[in-house]
Amino acid sequence: MAQNDGALTTALMRLVDTLVVDYDPVELTQELVDTCVDLLPADAAGLLLADTHGTLQVLASTSEQLRLLELLQIQSEAGPCLQAYRTGEQVLIGDLATVAADWPLFSESAVANGFHGVCALPLRLREERIGALNLFTRTADVLRAEDLRVGQALADFATVGILHARILADTLTVNEQLNTALNSRVIIEQAKGMLAERADLDMDTAFQILRRHARNHNRHLSDLARAVVDRTIALDTLLTDPKRYR
Repeated sequence: MAQNDGALTTALMRLVDTLVVDYDPVELTQELVDTCVDLLPADAAGLLLADTHGTLQVLASTSEQLRLLELLQIQSEAGPCLQAYRTGEQVLIGDLATVAADWPLFSESAVANGFHGVCALPLRLREERIGALNLFTRTADVLRAEDLRVGQALADFATVGILHARILADTLTVNEQLNTALNSRVIIEQAKGMLAERADLDMDTAFQILRRHARNHNRHLSDLARAVVDRTIALDTLLTDPKRYR
């Protein structure tokens, strides 16, 4: 196993904590990608989720660098993560240089950013596919079989968690709820940008400040981001929070 059973159990308990009655899919998926990097020999992780038209969007990533790489893959409509979503099968690439002809823009950009391997794991439940969990490595290698099993189990957990929206609001369809999650991600990106511009921060640091403030004050990340964008909370409140880096 990638780590000991205790580490996996602890990680799953953290993920389960996000599945409360009023849970936030953005928080669930962000916790998931962070957990993947903690548990598995992956250097970065991202999660793509499809909207009602089947168009993938980036819902969570472990860094701004990876988010931009995932966006490039979506915009070029080619890459292992899109293939995993479309086929419902794992796509394992040990050396991205070997598939440059198939996905030139994605492969070139990934290698330029220091990534050489990727394992794309589908988010699927029976015949329904809603996205992909993508694990990147800076070495030219694929994850071991036991690590892939853990990764797919986490992807399956995310799928169940996202589709858990079926029972959270009887008046909303699953697609409407997934769209709400995707819209929340857009608001979060706007809030990150506002913080970064105000305090001359990189986007990763801005996101960590936003996320930690939400945790420290028991707020949903998406709700806090909307408050930032709507200016119902002052940027200085977040930037002067003594716990902003903890």
